[in-house]
Amino acid sequence: TVFPASEILPSLVDMDRVSQLIHRMDSSRCTPAARARFEEEIASIHSGQGVEELSLYNGLLNRGRLADHLPANGLLVFDREGEIESEAMEIADRTEQLRTAREGRGDLPTNFPSPQLSWSEYRSSLEGRPRLLIEGWASESDGFDFQPAPSYYGRQGQLAGDVRQMLGEGRRVVVVSRHAQRLSEVLAEEAGMGAAVLPSLDFPPGPGSLSVLTGSLREGWTLPLASGGLVLLSDSEIFGTAKERRPRLRTPVKREAFLSELIPGGYVVHVDHGVARFAGAEQMESGGEQKEYLVLEYAERDKLYVPTEHLDRVSPYLAPNDHPPNLTRLGTAEWTRVKERVKHSARELAQELLDMYASRQVAEGHAFSMDSPWQRELEDSFPYEETPDQKRTIEEVKQEMEEVRPMDRLVCGDVGYGKTEIALRAAFKTVSDGMQVGLLVPTTVLAQQHYSTFSERLSPFPMRVEVLSRFRTRREQQEVIEGLKLGTVDIVIGTHRLLQKDVMFKNLGLVVVDEEQRFGVAHKERLKRMRREVDILTLSATPIPRTLYMGLSGIRDMSTMETPPEERMPVKTYVSEHSDDVIKEAILRELERGGQAFFLHNRVQTIRRVAYDLGQLVPQARIAIGHGRMSEGELEEVMVAFTQGEIDVLVCTTIIESGLDIPNANTLIIDRADRFGLSQLYQLRGRVGRGSHRAYTYLLVPRGRRITEAAGKRLKAILEAAELGAGFRIAMRDLEIRGAGNILGPEQSGNVHAVGFELYSQILNEAVAEIKSEEGNPMPAEDSPQSVSRVSLSLSAHIP
Repeated sequence: TVFPASEILPSLVDMDRVSQLIHRMDSSRCTPAARARFEEEIASIHSGQGVEELSLYNGLLNRGRLADHLPANGLLVFDREGEIESEAMEIADRTEQLRTAREGRGDLPTNFPSPQLSWSEYRSSLEGRPRLLIEGWASESDGFDFQPAPSYYGRQGQLAGDVRQMLGEGRRVVVVSRHAQRLSEVLAEEAGMGAAVLPSLDFPPGPGSLSVLTGSLREGWTLPLASGGLVLLSDSEIFGTAKERRPRLRTPVKREAFLSELIPGGYVVHVDHGVARFAGAEQMESGGEQKEYLVLEYAERDKLYVPTEHLDRVSPYLAPNDHPPNLTRLGTAEWTRVKERVKHSARELAQELLDMYASRQVAEGHAFSMDSPWQRELEDSFPYEETPDQKRTIEEVKQEMEEVRPMDRLVCGDVGYGKTEIALRAAFKTVSDGMQVGLLVPTTVLAQQHYSTFSERLSPFPMRVEVLSRFRTRREQQEVIEGLKLGTVDIVIGTHRLLQKDVMFKNLGLVVVDEEQRFGVAHKERLKRMRREVDILTLSATPIPRTLYMGLSGIRDMSTMETPPEERMPVKTYVSEHSDDVIKEAILRELERGGQAFFLHNRVQTIRRVAYDLGQLVPQARIAIGHGRMSEGELEEVMVAFTQGEIDVLVCTTIIESGLDIPNANTLIIDRADRFGLSQLYQLRGRVGRGSHRAYTYLLVPRGRRITEAAGKRLKAILEAAELGAGFRIAMRDLEIRGAGNILGPEQSGNVHAVGFELYSQILNEAVAEIKSEEGNPMPAEDSPQSVSRVSLSLSAHIP
């Protein structure tokens, strides 16, 4: 796979050619802003610096073609050349439409060089090279007779027997696995076939030979004896799936992340001096060298200069903004008195929390067994490498499940950070002990997706997974309910239907709740009754104030996942007045790279009209509609078609909000974004950018109309929270915008307002530690009080 270059090497750019092409362009019709941007970016290119939309300048910078990098005698295989040409022509048409629209708006100069070669230019560059054309589907006449390799799903005895038989027939067997050494030992034990693990396979293997290599392939294949008799086996066939190795991303520098949160005029808290207004940063000389200082403004215009090496003493002020905080006066005992009052009150709350935790310790539930070989086999089949946070959370969940005390753990991780995998492993552990699992989700679409995921991953094991939602007929629902009563259904995934009185389990061991805040009060009462008897695992990306408080108060244990998956990139987010040109360009850009788009219009009454208008705007796009009032069969058919890439644009309501995972959909357009809540916008934005491609979200507001102050704050917050893992900051900002009310009680809310959430959490942690120490139960070294993470406000690591 060949990707476009993403950097500029000045020594390889023909600046004379670039200057000639620039001279031919006419920017007289461009807007002043567009003209200034082009001049700035062209200057950056001349100096060898990168620009944001580098692909736009491909026509200026690129001289080479793919053929220039191929050996002269290399074989080129064209799979259905006619379709390749048709696709290339379609891309060229879309590019030309984009060019025309941008020239008409004054965003692009005329005669701007095209960023891509025409098909005729590309085709001519490949003339005279050895090539093979495949027309239609591959057949024996093409010389290709590849067949899928047999699947074993961990059945090592059958694998050894088949390999022995293949070798006896004279076939060449090649095994490529991440567990090559272990497989070599298994084959030697089971079938007496010794095979050393090879570092590489430099020559074709001989007939009747076995080769074992360390590596990772997506899947294997076989060739019949007449075509060489080669059998290639990968982890996908041997264990059920292949684990992909991906480059590790470096952890972002927390100092930079913190500084990016500071906005001049915003409030901060210095642990020693109190609440101040951040005025900016200044360079000053100290000890003969230049240093950078944060400038904090206090009451009566006093200023404090804080060197950047003391950033750990400063935190952003987060609290309910019913009214702005009072600035502290420097040089007085005011801040000391405030902290003492907060410490006294926090100590009382800490005592309540410890008493509550002690009462929870007395409760008895089921202590699950240690991991079985099947459990390890399932975990080895996870197709990605676990992030450090994911590994830690998995261990915390397992450890708590193995205790007698019923688990009630809240797992907070950003959208797409692997919470479902944690739930799947916990469910497997439960069923391995002969108990049942109920997975509660807020929407039918998400229930269907979880059902597909669980069914696929658990297919090699004797476990029955069912779904209970309106996608199932009444008869099918009744069969599932009977299976739960008899114990023949091991895992059931359902919507609120799962909480109705006719649903009874024979031996329920675990309840998993995905996005608990989406359920009503009556549903929560039923969950509370379940908590007394079974383990509860709650998953959340952006906990609402009530859920966040449950973690802060210690009523639940909390695990946080802050490490983004490998190759994940932040979603670029734009706020714009409603514009047909913006919508058309966004959709065409996504279609040009072979992707799909969501267009969210949250009004069922007018959604068909919107879909019709989109069809007129982008006639080449395949458009479909999806909303919660459609019939079960119709909605399921649409979602399956979209998942399989048969639909380009899905015009939908917020039915896509929770957990939907379609890596090929990387553009989201939200109509009337000012009507959505902050955490809701964040959840919706999480529907795109789940693969390794750059994703885009467009938040559209009415043209020529003012939006409310709160809506403006929400849109500004979602723009500011552009980095990966911003879910907690969104939750805290949501709490700040909406106000906390008396969620912590009037006294504690006042304390939070006085010192901010981060410092309040630190004080509460310290109070818990002091009480435990006085009671003769000092905290272990790893649990000692420390500065609260800027992302996580969890106290669970300290309270036990």
